[in-house]
Amino acid sequence: MSNKTKSLPKFAGVYPILYMPFDEKSRIDYEDLRKLTEFVVASGADGLGIAMGSEIFKMSESERDLVLKAVVDQVNGRVNVVMHTGAQGTDLALKYSSSAKELGADALMVTPPTVLPVPNDIIVKHYVEISEKVKMPMFIQDIWTSPIPPAVMIEIVRATEYAKYAKAETPPTTMRTTELKNLGGDEVIVFGGAWGTNFVSELNRGSEGTMPGCVVPEFYSKAWEYWKRGRKDDAYTHMEKIGPLLSLLTRSLDFSYHLDKEILKRRGVIKSVNVRMPTAKPDQIAFRELDKLMESLNI
Repeated sequence: MSNKTKSLPKFAGVYPILYMPFDEKSRIDYEDLRKLTEFVVASGADGLGIAMGSEIFKMSESERDLVLKAVVDQVNGRVNVVMHTGAQGTDLALKYSSSAKELGADALMVTPPTVLPVPNDIIVKHYVEISEKVKMPMFIQDIWTSPIPPAVMIEIVRATEYAKYAKAETPPTTMRTTELKNLGGDEVIVFGGAWGTNFVSELNRGSEGTMPGCVVPEFYSKAWEYWKRGRKDDAYTHMEKIGPLLSLLTRSLDFSYHLDKEILKRRGVIKSVNVRMPTAKPDQIAFRELDKLMESLNI
């Protein structure tokens, strides 16, 4: 591990991504946002995030800031807060990132620009500029909607002081984790994502944690505790309990917003299941499947 990596925080564990509560008029419900934040903290999570799962791409700049302020205030230093600040332009990503730092985020999560494809060396420069100007821990987010090759991620890790973390969720995430660790070793700290469907398998391949959804965060926290105590088989077995639920939630990113919010409402965390437009709601068969799965899990 490089000296620069040693000087940065060692983020590890479970960092659920918050699903943004909107009222029936599609306004952010800040009371429920605070309640959801508390729900995640109480689950034993090590951190939390505001990102794609939060519908951040449907928020105005002022909303982004108000959401982050509310979450940081509610967390009050108890866990780490990661803020997604990716944008299609370097200047805009810098603006988002600087605001996130000022408002108290502990780390950034940045996707590469994808609307106008550019050479990999320009992508590296994009991250270098954010790292040099904002100077705070940064996750390089590799997701199927904006993938970034592992070799390029490691190039970014080696070219920057702060982008030492990789969120690997371009499928298959297990192989992505393996490739990152083979290329970067201890220089890169890898987190999984994609609802945490392969959480334990990713840990077994060298990842340090996961950024799943936030509807059943206690399951991930328990599995993480098993893993840290060397009880790997118990971690696998525990995560298998929610395998069918994750299978339902991962059929479609858009559908998952509706189903995840339905779960949070039934668990008494939020009042409304509204998803901002444009969106397509799952059919009634999916909701009946959800009924059975929630009953089987006693949640």
